[in-house]
Amino acid sequence: MQIVETTNEGLKRSYTVTIPAQTITSKIEAEVKKAAPQVRMPGFRPGKVPSNLVKKLHGPAIHQEALNTSIREAMDKLVSEKALRPAMNPDVALAEGYEEGKDAELTVSLEVLPQIAAPSLDGLKLERLTVPVLDEAVTEAVKRIADQQQRYETKDGVAEDGDQVIIDFTGKLDGVEFEGGKAEKAPLVIGAGRFIPGFEEQVAGIKAGEERTITVTFPEDYQAENLAGKETTFDIVAHEVKAPAESKLDDDFAKELGLESYEQLQGLLRGQLEQETAGLTRTAMKRQLLDQLAAGHDFDVPPTMVEAEFEQIWQQLSQEAEREEDPAAALAEIEAEKDDYRKIAERRVRLGLLLSEIGQANGVEVSAQEMSMLVSQAAQQYRAEDRQRFMEYVRQDPMMAAQLRAPLYEDKVVDFLIEKAEVTEREVTRDELQAAIEADADGEKPATEDKPKKAAAKKAKKADADDADVSEEKAEKPAKKAAAKADDAAVEGDAEAKPKKAPAKKKAAATEE
Repeated sequence: MQIVETTNEGLKRSYTVTIPAQTITSKIEAEVKKAAPQVRMPGFRPGKVPSNLVKKLHGPAIHQEALNTSIREAMDKLVSEKALRPAMNPDVALAEGYEEGKDAELTVSLEVLPQIAAPSLDGLKLERLTVPVLDEAVTEAVKRIADQQQRYETKDGVAEDGDQVIIDFTGKLDGVEFEGGKAEKAPLVIGAGRFIPGFEEQVAGIKAGEERTITVTFPEDYQAENLAGKETTFDIVAHEVKAPAESKLDDDFAKELGLESYEQLQGLLRGQLEQETAGLTRTAMKRQLLDQLAAGHDFDVPPTMVEAEFEQIWQQLSQEAEREEDPAAALAEIEAEKDDYRKIAERRVRLGLLLSEIGQANGVEVSAQEMSMLVSQAAQQYRAEDRQRFMEYVRQDPMMAAQLRAPLYEDKVVDFLIEKAEVTEREVTRDELQAAIEADADGEKPATEDKPKKAAAKKAKKADADDADVSEEKAEKPAKKAAAKADDAAVEGDAEAKPKKAPAKKKAAATEE
């Protein structure tokens, strides 16, 4: 095999690779011998079909397989001989005009990972912002649970805002009952906004035993097309009117939740709040760490990796914009900051490569047991009958496995660095901690309370995007195999084999989706 380097500029490399015809021919002969025992042909005993007939029958397929194998082996040899660390799979093209019996000439283009000196871990200084969990916060958490578990007591008189009404309702379109528009003894809380617009308002003022017919129009974007934008009537029968009952925060309340005492409930909630604030504290420390690493290291990164990262960020932002009240304005807003998001993508790739280098240099690994747990957890989002298929899919698809592994690997490297850093502590409020997390990387302060909430939300999204994305497959190991354009038959993963999520359950037509 002959290898000729044609480009060596920065991180870009190009080669011409020539595979001798004899190499491919020998593989064809080997494939023919391997296939012959399984070939069945009238007039010949099993396994006795002559090689020339086997080649005549299956020649094109055997030749393609031999060519694909030769290309894969050539790519492995190229990576090994030239000590390459591909950033992404190489772009491999077979020269036009190739035919069996001739040398195969390939053009190979790729980007390599930059050489990064193992960074010094001395001088890292971090501040741990801690938020004490006050008794008042625990009490507020208990009250929120009480509000969610709101009890109601039967009352005389008409239903007012906040009251619960137990009703039967029957929906009709043009005088005919429609599917999903009927329910018996359904609880409705006046003012809760859980039914379609106009429904609760017209039930307000009803009393037990009263019947009434209301007219409502379904929203234009309602999921049931036969009802979307249509005017309908609902026949209502009120069975009972209830008023909110005051919840006493005591042992009896805790026992209603399945606990032994109010003290136990407080302890559980305190633990949850401490865990939540500890997570925010770690997020703030991680942000400080990444900012320090980014400020102290500047090296070229592969453009293809940056583009792939940018596309991922852009797709997420575009989807979020589509869900805004004014999608066109939201899309125009992010379009105006496209260059900023591309810089974020470059920063993420650079930090990912740097963290990976630190992890490798210091023996940070994701164990087989940890990986198995990751796959099992990810499988839980699928239906029971599809979980095993998903786990098999991950085992067969290195890229999917890398996507699952990357966040845990990053967390382990970050934890390692936090342990090595000089850490000081400062007690702050929760708002101050949240502000530190939302602050932009350039030190700009997050939106204050008197500024539009949209700006703060946007800033938070930007902060979330501005993070490292470590992938061992991308940054730790060189690509072992190249996907040749000529290898049309080689499919890494069958999209149809991916399990699908179960559809959502239907709701009554009167309720909002």
